[in-house]
Amino acid sequence: MSTLDTGLTFIRNASQRVSRANGWMGNAFKGWMPTGLYARALLIMIVPMVILQTVVAFVFMERHWNTVTRRLSAAVVQDIASLIDIYKAFPQDKDRAQLRRIGQRLQLVVDFLPVDDMPQPGPKPFFSLLDQTLSSQIGRQIRRPFWIDTVGKSNLVEIRIQLDDAVMRVFAQRSAAYASNSEIFIFWMLGTSSILLIVAVLFLRNQIRPILRLADAAESFGKGREVPNFRPRGAREVRQAAQAFLEMKARVERSIDQRTAMLAGVSHDLRTILTRFKLELALIGDSPEVDGMRKDVDEMSGMLEAYLAFARGDSGEIAQPTDMAMALEELRSDAERHGHTATVTFHGLPVVTVKPASFKRCIANLVSNAARHANTVAITGHRDHRYLTVTVDDDGPGIPVNMREEVFKPFLRLDDARNQDEGGTGLGLAIARDIARSHGGDITLGDSPMGGLRAAVRVPV
Repeated sequence: MSTLDTGLTFIRNASQRVSRANGWMGNAFKGWMPTGLYARALLIMIVPMVILQTVVAFVFMERHWNTVTRRLSAAVVQDIASLIDIYKAFPQDKDRAQLRRIGQRLQLVVDFLPVDDMPQPGPKPFFSLLDQTLSSQIGRQIRRPFWIDTVGKSNLVEIRIQLDDAVMRVFAQRSAAYASNSEIFIFWMLGTSSILLIVAVLFLRNQIRPILRLADAAESFGKGREVPNFRPRGAREVRQAAQAFLEMKARVERSIDQRTAMLAGVSHDLRTILTRFKLELALIGDSPEVDGMRKDVDEMSGMLEAYLAFARGDSGEIAQPTDMAMALEELRSDAERHGHTATVTFHGLPVVTVKPASFKRCIANLVSNAARHANTVAITGHRDHRYLTVTVDDDGPGIPVNMREEVFKPFLRLDDARNQDEGGTGLGLAIARDIARSHGGDITLGDSPMGGLRAAVRVPV
């Protein structure tokens, strides 16, 4: 049992180490992987192609280029070795004319120099396969002092062999000792791969473009903007997704239109009844009871408008470029006219594409909520290349942390006032968040540097 337990422990530890290694590799892989579809598709194409070309080039260099060069060099050195044997076998041939004729038949130019005309060995050229192969073959077949020059003359290779009474100088064609067409194959392989890669990139861009257009259309629709001239294009799957998006868009717009029509009818009927109440109260005359009923009717009218505004949302309004600095300044003026102290600051470019009336109502609800519970309100706008952020700070009592999400629920009021003039309808923050989310953003609540509540609206531009 002890051996079995030891084996199980070893396997468990090994599996844990493998799991940690896989997790580390996965995190590292995610770190350098591109996030865009176009970049990932390019990576999927380029990486296998580079790996394939590298493997093919390595195999070709290692097996073909080296092998052919080695055989060609061995043949040249073998011919030179045969000439040396003939030189030693026929010393009576003083002018070596016969030896030169034999060399010409072997496509070698043979000459003899004085015995001391042997240059000193120079530095070897870097990464010269021909130099390395010839040196190896001469050392193995001839075994005499030698000197070679593989770079001095472009088409010829000069080889000098130290003999007993002279120096044999041999000029051989480079093509006879070296596989000279190997670089052409490498360049041809790289060139064709580059052309294929360019064609694939152009084709990929055409395939990715419909997906990007679909993403832009979905993002614009999510921000409440118009999506003009969008038609399904591209591959079958992309067209199916685009068609599903258009059908969803049509259903949402149809639902909004039906809700708007229903609310318009309900609003008309209820306003007619309230107007009738007001006329009947006006005919009765003045009395404390009538004044109380008039106040109740006014409160019902205010509640009705708030409920209809919440149910209606921002349907029907078109997003357009709006000067947010001017809009915030108008809200400040409205707050001051109602007896509240307010300040406005804006940073960045003020023109932002939003639904002007709806977005102004969103900020106005936040300002009125702050002014109801505080003495001073500070409105700050900031626009960068991605977002528009509007913060409303106050010096009031604030909202407990555990209730900052609850206050966005419709009809919820944190104050204990039963009077609607003091407590509101409980829909201001719900309407504000609904408008912010219809623009693709949201509202968050936090602590204000002024000691009260900070409401921050953040929408993409």
